[in-house]
Amino acid sequence: MSTLDPVGDAALVPAAGPVRGPDAPAAPRGSGRLTVEAFLRNRRALVGLGLVVVVALFCFLGPLLYRTDQITVRLDLADLSPSGENPLGTDASGYDVLGRLMTGGQSSLELGFAVALTTTVFGTLYGAAAGFVGGVVDAVMMRVIDTFLAVPSIVLLLMMVSMFTPTLWGIVLLLSALSWLSSARLVRGEVLTLRTREFVQAARMMGGTGRRIVLRHLVPNAAGVIIVSGTFTIADSILTLSALSFLGLGLPPPHADWGSMLSAGLNSLYDGYWWQVYPAAAILIVTVVAFNLIGDAVHDALDSRSPNP
Repeated sequence: MSTLDPVGDAALVPAAGPVRGPDAPAAPRGSGRLTVEAFLRNRRALVGLGLVVVVALFCFLGPLLYRTDQITVRLDLADLSPSGENPLGTDASGYDVLGRLMTGGQSSLELGFAVALTTTVFGTLYGAAAGFVGGVVDAVMMRVIDTFLAVPSIVLLLMMVSMFTPTLWGIVLLLSALSWLSSARLVRGEVLTLRTREFVQAARMMGGTGRRIVLRHLVPNAAGVIIVSGTFTIADSILTLSALSFLGLGLPPPHADWGSMLSAGLNSLYDGYWWQVYPAAAILIVTVVAFNLIGDAVHDALDSRSPNP
C-alpha cells in the first residue's frame, strides 16, 4: 500500500482489488492499517491500553464523583485509618488519600503527555530534516545532539529545579528540552532507511519538494518509531516527576503528585500508616508499566511488518 498523495501521485497508486505482481514493491513500513491490526492482536497492548484508560478515568472522572478538599489542611483529621468515610484513610495533613491519588494523577498524566507531545513534535521534525538532507548538514545536526547528550541530564535537571520555583509547565519545558534528543536520533535513523525506498524516489521524480516528501511521506511512514518513543517518554516523564517530588524538588503545595505522596508518606510508614505509601506506589507502578506495555506492543507490531527483502 503506497503512501503517495492520492491526487498528485494517483498514477502510481494501484487500483484496489488486483493482486500485486511478483516484482511489485512491498508495502512501505508504517502502514496504518497493518499497525492497528498487529497492535490489537497483541495481548500486552490490550492490557496496557486498558490500564491507561482505567487510570485516566480514575484521575479525571473520579474527582467529579468522589469530591474531597485537597487544599485546606485539616490536622484534626490527620493519619486516620481507612474507613467508610475515607476508603484509603488520610495523610499527615488531613487530606483524603483516595482523593489525593486522583488529583496527583492529574498532574502526573498531564506532565507525561505534554512532555511526550512536545518532544515528539520537535524531535521528529529535527530528526527527519537531518536524515532527509544528509551530508554535512546531517553531521552538524547530529553533533549538536551529541553535545547535549554529553551533559548529564539529571545534574542539569536538579540544578534547574533547585534554582527556580518549580511549576507544572516549567517542569514540562525543562523535561522536553532534555528528552527530545533520543526521539530525534530514532527518527533520523528511520528516515535514513526510508529515503531510499521506491515511493520516496517516485515522489522526487514527480517534482515533490523536500518539505512535502518529509511531511507527507517520510514522517507518516516513521509513525511506528515515533509512537514507541512517545509512549516511553510518557512513562519516563512520570517517573522523573515522581523522583523530583520524592527529593522535595517537585511541585510545591497544594499541588500534589504521586512522588510527593510517596515522600510524605514514607516518614509515616514506620508508624504503621501504610495507606499513605502503598496506594501511591501501586498506581505509579501500574501506570508506568501500562505505557511500557503499549510501547513494546507497537514495537512488536513493527517487527511483524518488516518489508520483504
